[in-house]
Amino acid sequence: MKLTFRPYRDENDYWRIRQFLREVFLLNGRREHSWPLYRWDYWMWHVNENIFHLNLCENVFLWESPEGRIAAILNPEVPGEAHFQTHTAFRCKALETEMLHVAEEVLSLPTENGSRSLRVWTQNGDIERQILLSSQGYARQPGGEYQRIRDLTLPVLKVPQASGYNMRPLGGDEELPARGWVSFKAFHAHEPETKYDPAPWYPNIQRAPLYRRDLDIVAMAPNGEIAAFCTAWFDDATRSGSFKPVGTHPAYQRLGLGKAVMTEGLRRLQELGASLASVGSYSPPAHALYTSLG
Repeated sequence: MKLTFRPYRDENDYWRIRQFLREVFLLNGRREHSWPLYRWDYWMWHVNENIFHLNLCENVFLWESPEGRIAAILNPEVPGEAHFQTHTAFRCKALETEMLHVAEEVLSLPTENGSRSLRVWTQNGDIERQILLSSQGYARQPGGEYQRIRDLTLPVLKVPQASGYNMRPLGGDEELPARGWVSFKAFHAHEPETKYDPAPWYPNIQRAPLYRRDLDIVAMAPNGEIAAFCTAWFDDATRSGSFKPVGTHPAYQRLGLGKAVMTEGLRRLQELGASLASVGSYSPPAHALYTSLG
């Protein structure tokens, strides 16, 4: 079947891609062989809108069938990398080879020696894509994302809660500066505080279609500061929930607050009807936290 290749055009594509990702996520047994919907929304409304400001028409590409069905999406998450979102009914070596060549042409970055660099993501068990990448000269790099899932048809265990701390949803606009500050401290603890940008970036996240304030959980310290946080995302069409981001201010670490906010998030997801929860991690502390939650 001859597929038509074109760049992203407009907001209509945004909504069509959301439906495509839902469909493919279910076809893949709710495993991240393609992006789940929350990841697309989070990338669009935070990672790109607040940080990289990539032109979507120059960085997101679609392949469509003669009937107009989306067969595949190619997109970055950060500059210099490529993520393949391929429908199971259309996936083949020829399609992914074409996607790779497009990624090399438009998503790769120049290096100091005059060549170009591209990072392409693939699952450990995706042997076909690994063979394709190896045949084109790609080599596996250290590190990666560890993806965890949890069955929410099982009970959510209660965890001890530090005395005096309150788990609740994020408040109104007056709390957004504090929420931005604790995020900076959680993820940039070793950077000088002068690097903190107080620009109001959080409202963009709250514009994402999947965002729910009741799933944006914070741990309030006895002194009124936000000590820890997690944002849970719920997709009712796939009955799945996910966490991104999760963090604790360095001054409040080792009090069990990360586990406490996530447990609250799991409980709320369960009440909404989610039967599966997922979270991705890159660092040993995050691995340990998510393992402790099952």
